Amino acid sequence: MTSTGDSEYAGDMAYAGELTIGAFARASRLSPKALRLYDELGLLAPARVDGTTGYRYYTGAQLERARLVAWLRRIGMPLARIADVCDLCETDPPAAGQDIGAYWARVETETAARRDLVTFLVDQLSGNPAGKGVEEMSDMRMRFAAGSDRGLVRAVNQDTAYAGSRLLAVADGYGDGGARVSGAAVEALAELEQSVRGGDVLNGLADAVDRVNRTANGESGTTLTAMLWTGSRLALVHVGDTRAYLLRGGDLSRITHDHTLVQSMIDAGGLTAEEAQSHPQRALLLRAVGGSEEHARPDLRLHDVAPGDRYLLCSDGLFTVVRPDDLRRVLSTAAEPADAVRDLIALALAAGGPDNVACAVAYAVTV
Repeated sequence: MTSTGDSEYAGDMAYAGELTIGAFARASRLSPKALRLYDELGLLAPARVDGTTGYRYYTGAQLERARLVAWLRRIGMPLARIADVCDLCETDPPAAGQDIGAYWARVETETAARRDLVTFLVDQLSGNPAGKGVEEMSDMRMRFAAGSDRGLVRAVNQDTAYAGSRLLAVADGYGDGGARVSGAAVEALAELEQSVRGGDVLNGLADAVDRVNRTANGESGTTLTAMLWTGSRLALVHVGDTRAYLLRGGDLSRITHDHTLVQSMIDAGGLTAEEAQSHPQRALLLRAVGGSEEHARPDLRLHDVAPGDRYLLCSDGLFTVVRPDDLRRVLSTAAEPADAVRDLIALALAAGGPDNVACAVAYAVTV
């Protein structure tokens, strides 16, 4: 006796030019089980379904889409996004290629963050000194400074900046209570300077964000970027569009990823970085402290510190009006973090100071 599923391998009832599900599975390198699932999801419907037997039949013209689905599944792309890419391939193949590239760039970023975490955990469990507390690292220290300014347009300053012996933090509040929420977020993190060590650092950062998020009223909130030094690494927590930059070897790189609508459009290949600067919804946040639990979920990662590294955390009141080349120049030439903070805020004000501006700067030095 042959089951209904197995019967779909039989080809004697197929019309000319049709392929049974078994033949189509072999040609597309997708299993019959996967083809049935993709049919149910509307991702890859058969050309014909026999009304009596329920057998599925496909055509050779469907192989290109099926093979694309197989390739995209191999790189781990979610089914919903695969459907969008496949549809886009039919109307705009270059745009589909950009979307695939944007997806993979995001995967590589997240993989790098997980790799850092794995290294950190291995160090913690194996007793590697690189993962021990800052009090045990006698050969490297941080010099630091922070500052904030109301700007030349805003009536109040809702930005908060902090620099301490282990913590750098910048928060950009919004809503009527934005200043209170941004201050509370930074205060909650500052408490960790004395209380959190080693393997507890990422949990401590996540818990602090969660506590502040639960006390926000939903009408007000804040973005937040902070780095807590633990041994030879910085633990990074990030929500929203405040940013962290690293100057290393003369090169300036951004080590955070904006949680904004325009950044998601850039990631999807629908917008260039240049177009994003003038987009009418460039300030629309997808994540922030003060939203739902999911919308307040922070990025958490660990970052290795090298002697000579210079770090900048800042609100959008700085990076939207001061060019990256100028950020790099100031970080490269300022003798002390306090000089860099002063000069960066002055540049933002010279550019019109349309928003509050906050920044925190740290230099990693050997002693």
